[in-house]
Amino acid sequence: MGRAFEFRKERKFKRWAGMAKTFTRIGREIALAVKAGGPNAEYNSRLRMAIQNAKAANMPKANVENAIKKASGKEAENFQEVLYEGKGPHGIAILVETATDNPTRTVANVRMYFDRSGGALGTSGSVAFLFDRKGVFKAKAEGHDWDELELELIDAGLEELKREEDEVVLYTGFNDFGAMQKSLEDRNIEVASAALEWIPSTTKKLGDAEVEQVIKLIDRLEEDDDVLNVFHTMDMSE
Repeated sequence: MGRAFEFRKERKFKRWAGMAKTFTRIGREIALAVKAGGPNAEYNSRLRMAIQNAKAANMPKANVENAIKKASGKEAENFQEVLYEGKGPHGIAILVETATDNPTRTVANVRMYFDRSGGALGTSGSVAFLFDRKGVFKAKAEGHDWDELELELIDAGLEELKREEDEVVLYTGFNDFGAMQKSLEDRNIEVASAALEWIPSTTKKLGDAEVEQVIKLIDRLEEDDDVLNVFHTMDMSE
């Protein structure tokens, strides 16, 4: 099996490696959610998403409550969402989602990672057109009639349902994220994770040595505390 296949399998767990790093990232997601929609999760679908992801990462409830309280206070850190776009090695398009209280620092670091990998940081809009922003929900396959639910969830914006081993992955359009979240909650379907992701509309197949170079860049980016997520156009199929 190629390195890309191994990388695809490892990726499911790699992002959660390092408890301190994980909690820092989720804390920033909570801060952004509170800033955008307030501290009441009942009326803030993005905050519910962040809380659900905190639960999936085994983040203590007290930590979550403290993060919400801190983000609601007068001394809340002023995190900004900044999306960086660039080309990695071998022409792979890369999007970098960040939450930063110092954009000058963050852009300098991101540019350095691209430069040292043989890539280049681009301007806004330079590669984003190669991706579609989707809502992605993952739930256990057991305990539900997904053939029947697939038909029902179309009204909530379901675009695609995929079965992957013991879980089901649901895709919606960006604007249907909240409707799908509520529809799943109304049906008491426990979601393992929920996220807004940039899905590539086209991908590029690389050889193992080339894949390694791209992986090194992605790893450097993900190790930065300001980085929330990294998306790319590298073909991760077998």
